[in-house]
Formats: sequence, C-alpha cells, structure tokens
Amino acid sequence: MNKETAKTSAPVRGGKAGKRASRPLSDWIFDGVVYLLISLITVVTLYPFLNVLAISFNDSVDTVRGGITVYPREFTLENYKQIFSYGGLVTGFKISVLRTVAGTAAGLVSGSMVAYTLARSDFQGRKFVSTYLAITMYVSGGLIPGFILIRNLDLINTFAVYILPGLVSAFNIFVIRSFIDGIPYALQESAKLDGANDFTIYWRVILPLCKPALATVALFLAVGQWNSWFDTYLYNGSNDALTTLQYELMKVLQSTTTNANNIRGENMTQLMAQVSPDSVKMAITIIATVPILVVYPFLQKYFVKGMTLGAVKS
Repeated sequence: MNKETAKTSAPVRGGKAGKRASRPLSDWIFDGVVYLLISLITVVTLYPFLNVLAISFNDSVDTVRGGITVYPREFTLENYKQIFSYGGLVTGFKISVLRTVAGTAAGLVSGSMVAYTLARSDFQGRKFVSTYLAITMYVSGGLIPGFILIRNLDLINTFAVYILPGLVSAFNIFVIRSFIDGIPYALQESAKLDGANDFTIYWRVILPLCKPALATVALFLAVGQWNSWFDTYLYNGSNDALTTLQYELMKVLQSTTTNANNIRGENMTQLMAQVSPDSVKMAITIIATVPILVVYPFLQKYFVKGMTLGAVKS
C-alpha cells in the first residue's frame, strides 16, 4: 500500500512542480518588473521620513556638515530635550488632543447628518443646498471677514473656536453623500416598514454601512485639527491655557531660527553645539507626525468597499 500511495502521489507533486516550472518567461519578467517597481516606490516613500528621523537624532554641529542619510552619524537626544524644555508643550499637547478628538467627532456627526439629508430624494431643497455648499468650496469671504465673524460671535479666547468654524465641510459632506447614494434604498424602506423613524435609520442603518467613508473623513478631520496652528495664532494667541502643540512648536522653531540668525562667530558655534534650526525642524516634524502614524493603522482597516454586499436579499 505504501508503494502504491507513493506512486499515485508522485505524479501529483510532479504535476504541481511542472506547472510552476512551465510558466512562460514573460510572466517571470512581468513579476520581476512589478516587484522592482514596488521596491522603488517603497524606498522613495520611506527615505524622506528616515532621513528626517536621522537628522532629528543627529548632533547639531554634525548636521550642519550635511550628508546625513537614513541613520545619525552622531546620535544625541539633545534636540528633543531642547524642544521639550519649553513649558507650554504639555498644555499644547493636551489641547491638541482634545480639539482633535472633539473636532473629529463633531465634524463626523454634523457632516454625516447633512449628507444623509441631501441623499434623500424626498428632500425638496437638496439641489439648492448642494449648489450652495459647492460654491463655498471655490469662494470664501477671506481672512478679515472671517476674523470679524469670529469676533462678533464672541468665540475669541474660547475652545469653541477650534470646533465650530470647521463643523461643516462641503468636501466631507459630498464624500459621505456619494457613499450613501450607493447604499440600496430598500434598506431604508424595510426599516420604515419596521417602524423606524428618520433618526433611527440614520443612526442604526446608514452610519454602520458608511464606515469606510466615515473613516476616510475622520482621517481628514483629525489631520487637519492636529496640524492646525494658525487659528490659535489668530484667536487664542494670548491665552496660554488654550495653546496648541503645533503653535508651541512653531514658536520654538521661530525662536531658535531668530537666535541663530542673531549670533555670529564663536557664539554661533556654541549655539549650534546645543541645537540648530535644521535639527529643530526635523524633530518638530517627527513630533507632529508620529501621533497621526499611530492612529492611521486603526482607520486603515475600514478603507474597504462592498460593505453593503449581500445586505439586500433577493
């Protein structure tokens, strides 16, 4: 029995090996070109980040010489120590995290509500509202009218100035609406037959099926809130309790650059031995980027299609 089994199983293994070996040469060439292109894209994508990371951990005097690639020649933590020695960074980090969480949640809820309303065919003003929102994507009042509006609304020196102006975004609304338009309307009809009202349909039917769109918009909102500093400069620049991390990092960079420009000769060498503007820029870039890199993998799993596949039974 063992010999017979060996005889019968040998052709199977040989057949599979033969199929692998019998692949046309053009297929091997194509696979090689694809893998080569993917490798090149990976290198081009990772190299800038690794270069920034290496400079941020490199000694300041050595950084001025240039030639840093993907690893620091003279490793040091002095650049980060210099940045975190500023007292406002702790408060700025807390406010930035709070505004990112609150702004993202509020933007998702408001944007998805408007998108759900515009996606309903029985909404009489959908064309007018859609046109009005589209115009805001190309025409804006400008900086001065915006500042006057914020001042008249008594939002200066308040935390609400971080949330309310970005509560409704036309682009995000259109992204979510386009996804809702692809959801079979039969789901909403069946929910109505079961006695669900509009809010129940929105909350329990539409939102769970819109996870890919919501995750994409959430990433846009989170990155925008986290990287924003100009609104802090305009509206809360004099309020240390409402400062943000990006605004404090901007002040650190500005202070370091100003000091470097005002010092010459030996004093300049002494300053560069402590920290250089280039080192601060790279360290600030890493500090600002890492939180988003940590959040992104948790949202990436929702970037899929076909969430409604099989939801409607024939």
